[in-house]
Amino acid sequence: MSQYPLFYGTGIAIVTPFDASGSIDWNSFEKLIEHWISGGVEYLVVLGTTGESATIHGSEKQEVFSFVKDRVKGRVPLVAGIGGNDTRKLMSEMTSFNLDGYEAILSVSPYYNKPNQEGIYQHYKAIDEVSPRPIIIYNVPGRTGQSMTAETQLRIAKDCKNVFATKEASGNIELIQQILREKPHDFLVISGDDPITLPLIADGAVGVISVVANAYPAEFSRMVRLCLDKKFEEARPLHEKYLEIIASMFAEGSPSGVKAYLSEMGLCQNLFRMPVWPVSDGHLQQIRDLMKAAQ
Repeated sequence: MSQYPLFYGTGIAIVTPFDASGSIDWNSFEKLIEHWISGGVEYLVVLGTTGESATIHGSEKQEVFSFVKDRVKGRVPLVAGIGGNDTRKLMSEMTSFNLDGYEAILSVSPYYNKPNQEGIYQHYKAIDEVSPRPIIIYNVPGRTGQSMTAETQLRIAKDCKNVFATKEASGNIELIQQILREKPHDFLVISGDDPITLPLIADGAVGVISVVANAYPAEFSRMVRLCLDKKFEEARPLHEKYLEIIASMFAEGSPSGVKAYLSEMGLCQNLFRMPVWPVSDGHLQQIRDLMKAAQ
């Protein structure tokens, strides 16, 4: 097993709940934290994409990091989402946040400015030198506009002493299999796509950083643990049960979909910071039908 066993299993890319004024809804946040922990997930990722990190800035980020840490009280490990497309600014942010209680940092590859592969490598090499916590790199070309190649991720894994894992959300099975085949022994591959978690674990991934587990932490994390125990026949019915639900969570954008589920469950309001917007009324009805069928 890797020297980072805390990150085997299910992590959740947690949502950030808001109220009607656009402020963070701390009461709902506390309720959600208890929902996730009681569901048996292995760790929480705070202020990733699903947490609407793009519209949470400065001191408010620190408020979120501190609030989650204070409410979790060490019951599960925590990962801080700290990424960006300005390397120097990101290096400064990494050293300015108080990350007491956090085990690692999730840092997405640079978005919008679309650096070449050497630029991506140099970006991670630079933040590796200053990071106060071990780093999970994050390849999500659907969000960033550019994929890290397997060669770039393997180079980062071998050269950057603080980088211990990749969250792989490219959906490119061939790319992910190359990383699994050629990676350093202790380097972890974590699924960033809920629907392909089972096959990726079968190929050697150690778990998932999940969106669907926001709403269904108990069954989805059980599915992942069954896969890690190589009980794939037992895991398959749970995997198949959630495929349509997962698709519905992304059909009109994320976190719009998953917050619709959480709102229907009474765990938070179906509210966002613009430009994120709720799902359409028609899609919301489809979500209600899927929730009823899954009971």
